[in-house]
Amino acid sequence: MSNTTQPPRDVPPAMPAAVIPPPPKEAVIGRPDIGAELARLLPRGAPPPRETALGIFRRQLARLQTHVQTRFERGDMSGLAAARLLSGLMDEFIAALIGYSIDLLPVEPGDRLAVAATGGYGRATLAPFSDIDLLFLTDNEPSARIQRAVEFILYFLWDLGLKVGHATRSTADCLTEAQGDSTIRTSLLDARCIAGDRPLFAHFQQAFRQDCAAGSPAGYIAAKQAERAARHKRFGDTPFMVEPNIKEGKGGLRDLQTLYWLARYVFGTFAMTELVGPGAPGGGILSATEARACKRAWDYLWTVRFHLHYVAGRAEERLTFDLQPVIGARMGYTRHGRQDGVERFMRHYFLVVREVARVTGVLEPAVVRAALGPPAIAPATDAALLDAGFVLADGKILFVAGREPMAEPIQLLRILQVARDRGLKLHPLALRAMIRGARRTAELRTDPQAASLFLDLLCGNDDPRQDGAQWLAILNETGALGRYLPDWRRIVGQMQFDSYHVYTVDMHTIHAIGVLNAIERGELSEIVPVASGLAHHVQSRRALYVALLLHDIAKGRGGDHSEIGAELALTIGPALGLEPEETEMVSWLVLHHLLLSQTAFSRDIDDPKTILDLADVVQSPERLRLLLILTVSDIRAVSPKVWNGWKATLLREIYARVAEVLEGGLATTERDVRVARVKQMVAELLADWPDADREEFLNMGYPGYWLGFDPESIARHGRMIRDARHRDVPLTVAAEPLPARSVTEVVVYTADHAGLFSRIAGALAVAGATIVDARIHTLTDGMALDTFWIQDAGGGSLEAPHRLAKISAVIEQVLSGRLRLATEIEKAANSVVGGRMRAIHVPPRVVVDNSASNRHTVIEVNGRDRPGLLHDVTAAITSQGLQIASAHITTYGVRAVDVFYVKDVFGLKVQNERKLAQLRSALIEALAGRPHEVTAAS
Repeated sequence: MSNTTQPPRDVPPAMPAAVIPPPPKEAVIGRPDIGAELARLLPRGAPPPRETALGIFRRQLARLQTHVQTRFERGDMSGLAAARLLSGLMDEFIAALIGYSIDLLPVEPGDRLAVAATGGYGRATLAPFSDIDLLFLTDNEPSARIQRAVEFILYFLWDLGLKVGHATRSTADCLTEAQGDSTIRTSLLDARCIAGDRPLFAHFQQAFRQDCAAGSPAGYIAAKQAERAARHKRFGDTPFMVEPNIKEGKGGLRDLQTLYWLARYVFGTFAMTELVGPGAPGGGILSATEARACKRAWDYLWTVRFHLHYVAGRAEERLTFDLQPVIGARMGYTRHGRQDGVERFMRHYFLVVREVARVTGVLEPAVVRAALGPPAIAPATDAALLDAGFVLADGKILFVAGREPMAEPIQLLRILQVARDRGLKLHPLALRAMIRGARRTAELRTDPQAASLFLDLLCGNDDPRQDGAQWLAILNETGALGRYLPDWRRIVGQMQFDSYHVYTVDMHTIHAIGVLNAIERGELSEIVPVASGLAHHVQSRRALYVALLLHDIAKGRGGDHSEIGAELALTIGPALGLEPEETEMVSWLVLHHLLLSQTAFSRDIDDPKTILDLADVVQSPERLRLLLILTVSDIRAVSPKVWNGWKATLLREIYARVAEVLEGGLATTERDVRVARVKQMVAELLADWPDADREEFLNMGYPGYWLGFDPESIARHGRMIRDARHRDVPLTVAAEPLPARSVTEVVVYTADHAGLFSRIAGALAVAGATIVDARIHTLTDGMALDTFWIQDAGGGSLEAPHRLAKISAVIEQVLSGRLRLATEIEKAANSVVGGRMRAIHVPPRVVVDNSASNRHTVIEVNGRDRPGLLHDVTAAITSQGLQIASAHITTYGVRAVDVFYVKDVFGLKVQNERKLAQLRSALIEALAGRPHEVTAAS
């Protein structure tokens, strides 16, 4: 390798090599001199054999890695300082390796080779398990000797266990590749020489900068913006994902790096602080406060990333549930009041990434303007728009100079209204002005005009085609919404440490508003037909929107967020300009926003008392309509996987039954009349049966059975029972997919005995099915007719013939005693339950309610969901001598809420306190994984 000090004669004098800011002083205290140590161990002139050198380098690599980890975990330095220290030590390490390789495999005197760091390593920052990206730069096509040396170096690094990204190119190749690929251009933008022929690298660097300057930066800027948009879409197009990717997600390290690349490409800067002040490139496009916020975010995210790598033991970039508590504790977040340390940690994280998004909104438009020139103001901007304080620039709406939100706060809301009404997009410079003026929005809290504008944006001016969620999202991201509504600010970045909610509280609420917009536009009419049909018949539309905005406003405060939120609504409603009756409706909806879903999913809606109790709370058809629409919007906004056809069916049925009572139709209490009507419809469906067979079947069920199913299902049951009797078989299992409800109905007809329900539930768990609801009926002939509604892991019905056959076979094997249920359930649990979810604590809880039903004791069981949980819980209930009439199964992420309607052997409620205490104890043991095994003989 040549050691010449002069570049080729035909090349202009090289520009200075990239200057990477040195690491902070604290990063070099006690720093091992890896280069000197390796030089001592690897004397020039007599290089040791490869295997000997490999051992020496391996020990030195472990030494430098341990040194950085010890310093970081001891708290001597932040993540950014540790990244710079690790990069510097790795520079010495790789330089020594290159020196050893050239000594061992000398190249020809005319060969020229420079080795440069690229990518993140090129920026002199390196995470513990990140790839080491290297460019082997030559002046011409590499000779065979250079190729052999490069191959030796790469294999050596791989044998050391390092992950290496690499390219071997000449200067001409680099320029050609960079012209057609913005990723390669970005990588070369960060290139930094580590070892070898530095004049050669300086020549490349000057040629590369000249090539960049020769063309317009428009192409590069557009490519990076498109790349970022695609990345955001892939990793969740919001900073507020509850398991965020800290590197690639919105507001993460890659977004900060994108800002750096754009500024570096346009201005040649190396740090955000270089963009502060009137003499800075671009005329001072960042304030000192914004530059400090950028630096704080950069440092914080690097600290989180270092902890994440060390805890995971690999290049993990996703803050999963199991890692969040560990990293939060390592960073010093402890419980404060009712808020866990992990929730405090994640809220801080979300506020940081939101700050990154805001800095992006401030800096990027200014960089683009500096690179491409000032925006083109449309000469045809009409007088009305100008009078309102806006102009059209590049086809988008922008503030008139001097009327930005910093000078005129009301303009921040007004520009959104004008953009909506005219179908215009916001100019990036308008967003920049909104971010900078967001803090002045607090001055609008008592302004009636601002309240009117805000309600208009939220509700869409009574036009369902307008999307209030879009404008709320902008207000939230700019920080204006939290300034205008102080209570909203408390839920920004507020996460719930569970696997049920995908978004933070503020983003969930905005998504819910978006669902309501879609319902009003009729876009969900096939998915939620009842709510879609009711949306245009509500009289309190403004109250509905405000209630949805406030339904989770009190989360994270401790106590019942519905009750606290209802109190807050009484103050917020008038401040937003609602009429007193609207405010009262908002408060009522917030207080009861969980009522409909909790009743539908965890109570027996065939029990008349359930419907009557619900009707007593709701009291009016208008409230019921509003509550249904709010409930649907809330559930669909939780996460894409939560809503399914089964939940839609339950909500639709409970709405119809309560509406029937409220509207003075057939009273729920007219039990005998309703049973007679159902039997008449079933008889018509079974008209082809002999009269004797039909009458015998119609006399089999008790009233609860006839009111628990639709006539078509009952007729299907009748045919199954008749066929089983004719064939004289002891067990019949029928599975019927019901795609419209997203469930498969499994009906088991066999002789009744204690523990039957539990064993069937265990068999379904072994077969890989999830039970979402169940009804248990003993017919007048002593036979059991147990019905289960099941789903697959994705929340859909099971339809494949082989899956249905397996379910029937497993149930038969379990009930006959040929399958060891406990062993099979344990296998299923070990294969399904992942470590990521084990970090979420779900305290076991048992609630016994003797007032919810006139005929049954209602038991609610809360615990961690797992395969076989329903089997264990029902076995415990059976062991206490109780009979289960119905079961209602709901899961919220990893939390299961199972509700059972039970009675004792005499058909009565369980009233004895000693018996109830024994029942609670047995259920707690079952939730803890110490179930009572129900045998086939019990």
